[in-house]
Amino acid sequence: MKRNLFAALTLAFAVVVAACGIGQAADPAVYNVWPGVAPGEKADAVKPTYEIWQPETKTSDSCMIVCPGGAYQGLAYEHEGVKIAQYFNSKGITVVVLKYRVPRREGLPKHMAAWQDAQRTIRVVRSRAKEIGINPDKIGIMGFSAGGHLTLMSSTTSLTNSYDPIDDVDKIPCNVNFAAPVYPAYVLEDGADGPNAGKGNNSEMVDDFAFDEKTPPMCLIHGDDDVYSPMGSVFVYKKLRTMNIPAEMHIYAKVNHGFGGNPTDNHVGDWLNRVYAWMQTIGF
Repeated sequence: MKRNLFAALTLAFAVVVAACGIGQAADPAVYNVWPGVAPGEKADAVKPTYEIWQPETKTSDSCMIVCPGGAYQGLAYEHEGVKIAQYFNSKGITVVVLKYRVPRREGLPKHMAAWQDAQRTIRVVRSRAKEIGINPDKIGIMGFSAGGHLTLMSSTTSLTNSYDPIDDVDKIPCNVNFAAPVYPAYVLEDGADGPNAGKGNNSEMVDDFAFDEKTPPMCLIHGDDDVYSPMGSVFVYKKLRTMNIPAEMHIYAKVNHGFGGNPTDNHVGDWLNRVYAWMQTIGF
């Protein structure tokens, strides 16, 4: 009886996992972002790394670089990194999870060290495209909260170098081909380093983002009750429209900050499927 009960529970769990679209791939391969010490760091500093998560069955030659959030002070690695990698792996897509440098570096803009790591990672992944089994022209980026801000930096400002070149890899472009900022923080002036004081309704966008000619299509995800105002995503969407860049936006009613890859029964629980459907629509 106990054996039959255990088997039934195991089968039920497998069904739930499959229904949620979460597939467990092999342990990711981990690599240092930089061949030596990262820019401005001491030799004993913790090195930023990127993980390559390969799907068990690859059905796409696209790659999604994932940047967990954490206020540029830490990294929400599990629900904004691992869970996201598992989801896209279950769809046959290769994922790179970036563990960029935190906390913020004293004397530098809050995002500078992370932005350097992101630009270098995009270049390294593009340089390794054949080896990894992806198309170098199908590299996307997704980030959450501070990682959403980093996603915007990486996707709108790729023609601005955040560090001095160190080798031939840095001759490779660091633009991405699509982007999905998820509840991005620090987008508006009244919340440039924290929650939006005035709900973002009467603010302007910060001047961090260049919106250069390499800015790609985007899918923006936000909650309407977010303390990091969804008006930030609205402003980005409006800017993309003025540039004739294809964009999609989903703002979920009565949803606050930080839902990421956490299980949820309400309507926002389907947001990853919306991003995946958008990727298919635009050819990635």
